Amino acid sequence: MQRVSGCRLARLPKLPRLLLLAQVALLATAQALAETPLERGQYLMSSIAACGNCHTPMAPNGPLAGKELAGGTKFDEQPFTAYAANITPDNETGIGRWTDAQLITAIREGRRPDGSLIGPPMPISLYRGISDRDVAAIVAYLRAATPVHNIVPKSQYRMPLPPSYGPPVGSVAETARNDKLAYGAYLAGPAGHCIECHSSPGANGAPDFRTNLGAGGMGFNGPWGRSIAPNITPTGLAAYSDGDLKKVITTGIRPDGSKLKPPMGVAYYARISELDLDALIAYLRSLPNK
Repeated sequence: MQRVSGCRLARLPKLPRLLLLAQVALLATAQALAETPLERGQYLMSSIAACGNCHTPMAPNGPLAGKELAGGTKFDEQPFTAYAANITPDNETGIGRWTDAQLITAIREGRRPDGSLIGPPMPISLYRGISDRDVAAIVAYLRAATPVHNIVPKSQYRMPLPPSYGPPVGSVAETARNDKLAYGAYLAGPAGHCIECHSSPGANGAPDFRTNLGAGGMGFNGPWGRSIAPNITPTGLAAYSDGDLKKVITTGIRPDGSKLKPPMGVAYYARISELDLDALIAYLRSLPNK
């Protein structure tokens, strides 16, 4: 205890450290507010959201030049043969005639303007949690993209689709970027859907977020053969330092020199910011062991 003018006072906190933390929080908030919607959309789409990982046709060495977001990627699985849609602002074959509200509904609720439902592999259950600000930023980016005329085949589903993915999405608040765990959960969930691929499949083949979140085991077929999503809970990551994980995420190269296979979107994840990587890894370290 300290005495001031004969009175007992509780020990004062270490003000310099508290002020520093407050300044960091204010800086993160100021940086977030300073971004225009297009700037935020550019960052999300070129990094963690990685929509082009599915919606841009791929060449052997990465995204096909001149075809960004033009769709056509084929997903041939037992319950469906799906094709990624053309999401460029082309009026005839893309989303050029859709309103902003219709685009947001398609992203967060999986419903097209004609009322039809968007099926897998679009992770609509996670996209329902994209914040109002971020979904508006993604729409701003799509509006600014180069229109590409590309007719995409209609997806075929050999399984029933639900009547909807839930009630209409209301307002979704922004997740504070200075709350590392909460923001990491947002990046791994709604924004980047890491847990969509890396959670174990349940009885219906869909990711089991309830009991096997991040436990791995989901299989993906493609020109590369078959890849299996690894366990990204602390059990699966125990041998990796944070530096190792950042290298794996941004380069696709494990510490032993082996390379990750698609659909890991390394071409996009290479642009994830250092702060976002820190938040993402902190969240993964916090998952229950599986």
